[in-house]
Parts: sequence; C-alpha cells; structure tokens
Amino acid sequence: MKESTPGRKACCTPSAGRSAEEAGASSPAPMTERSPNAGSTAGMVRLDGGAFLMGDDGPEIWPSDGEGPIREVTLDPFYLDATTVTNEQFAAFTEATGYQTEAERFGWSFVFLNQIPKSHLKRAAFENVLGLDWWIKVEKADWRKPGGPGTQIRKRMNHPVVHISWNDAAAYAAWAGKRLPTEAEWEYAARGGLEHSLYPWGDELTPVGKHRCNIWQGRFPDHDSGEDGYTGTAPAKSFKANGYGLYNVSGNVWEWVQDWFSPTWHLTADRANPQGPASGGNRVIRGGSFLCHHSYCNRYRVSARTSVTPDSATCHLGFRCAMDAAKA
Repeated sequence: MKESTPGRKACCTPSAGRSAEEAGASSPAPMTERSPNAGSTAGMVRLDGGAFLMGDDGPEIWPSDGEGPIREVTLDPFYLDATTVTNEQFAAFTEATGYQTEAERFGWSFVFLNQIPKSHLKRAAFENVLGLDWWIKVEKADWRKPGGPGTQIRKRMNHPVVHISWNDAAAYAAWAGKRLPTEAEWEYAARGGLEHSLYPWGDELTPVGKHRCNIWQGRFPDHDSGEDGYTGTAPAKSFKANGYGLYNVSGNVWEWVQDWFSPTWHLTADRANPQGPASGGNRVIRGGSFLCHHSYCNRYRVSARTSVTPDSATCHLGFRCAMDAAKA
C-alpha cells in the first residue's frame, strides 16, 4: 500500500552556514589533475535519453520544493555511475591528488546523533543545530571518520563516501573525467523507465513485504529499528537495482547534482537538456537517505528534491557521477 505523510516538516538536512573566514580560507582550488583512467565508463550505465515525464503532482509532494508540475523533458544520451562513489574510490582520488575535503579543511562536519559513538558522546562537547537538535557539529568528523573521532571506514570501503560537499564532488568528478549529473538526468535515471511511480520500483514502498531501500524505520528521530538491515549507510550496491541497473537511488545517502536550486525556474525553462538556473545560493540534492522517514521527510521518492549550500557536508551526503555519451 502507498504510505501517507502526516505532519510532514522541512527537510532534515542542515546547511553548513560556514563563516566568511572559514569559506574564504578553505575554498578548494579547481581540480586540474586527471586519473589515468579518466573518461572510463567502467561501472557506469549507458542511458539512451529521449523524452520522459519529470516531476509529480500527487498528495505526497512538497509544493514549496518545486516538485511539480509533471512536464515532458528531453535528454541526450549519457552515462551514469551504477552506484554512488564509494570510500574505496574516493580514497584512490585523495591518495593520487592529496585532495582534502572541505570538512577536513573546516575541521568539523555534521553528524546525526545516532551515528556518534556513545563513548564519545559522554566526553565531548558538541554544538547542536538550531531547530534540528539531532544534528551535531562534530570536530574532526570527515569522510574517513564519518561518526567523528572513534569511527573509521576500514570495514566500509564499499559504502558510499559521505561528508562530501558539492565542491568536493565536483573535484572528484573532474579528476575522473566525468561530471555531476543534471537534476533532469538524475530523475530520468532514478525512474528506471517507469512513469508516474513514487519509487524506482513502483508505488509500493515495501512490495510483498520486501524492503527496497535504506531509510529510517521506527520513531524518528529517537529509534531506528533497522528493519531494512541498516541503521546507517548500506554498501553502495545494496538492494535490487532499478530498471536501468542503478543501485540505491532511493535512500542510503543524498546525492549532489549539478543544478543550482530554484522552486520555480523549471516552470518557464527550456525542457530540452535543462541545466538548472545560472546561479543560486544552494545546490540540489536528490534521493533521500538512511535518515528519511515518512513522518518527517519523505523525500526518498523519485520526484522529491531539496537543497543545501555547496559547502555543506553531513554523514548522509554523497554523490555519483555522469558523463556525456558523446565523450565516451
């Protein structure tokens, strides 16, 4: 059955709100180095493009996010990573280039309360995010220490890399000879060839009782029962792929896309290969995460969208890359 969305609230993803001093001191330089395998389509899926129906107008949508109306959009062929970029892949990038993420340069990142080790909670002082008390600004939290000090990724190299800002994702994509997908490309790919569906697999959140994505079960934000098998990130190649062979496009981690955010730009924009607004304050993120729950933030639907500042980094924010088919 379809789920209802009672008492929906604003998205549970905080923006960094870096100080001017922080932002000026740690803005990453453009990535000029390239991987020896730059431009390879290994691990990517070729998508034919063409016309598809983007957006939604059902009772589940968030009108203020600009999800609707449903409109026909046309895309050129492109490639998209079958999975989000993993810790292993990102480690190869940093080892080759010496790149430091913005979270590393800033010295802190956002961690959800249940991802911080209890032993660390007892002895550390944290700064909560106003209005989102389950988000904590944790010193020395970054992609290598996703829960902050006392955590590591040694056994999670096949999980999506997190604590990645838009700027970090763009740097990795440039090194790999790729780019971030446009929002339209992301939604076309996430739909997996289906039309008017809530999720990449259809309209039922748990068809025949089977979990198809990694989201929150239980009472948000106090208790995640982990009924889908996870109470944090899942391996990037978890659950069944959608009709185009893409994994975890709903839940697990939010994914950066290329576009600046606007709730109205698409109403009058060209619908052939839309690139989003020319400028803005926030970048779009798509797909939802392991922290999404229908009682608070049901943005794990394929039409759902929200945004944060491009320097933001959290324990549930990652990305996947795209490439023009003509350049492959």
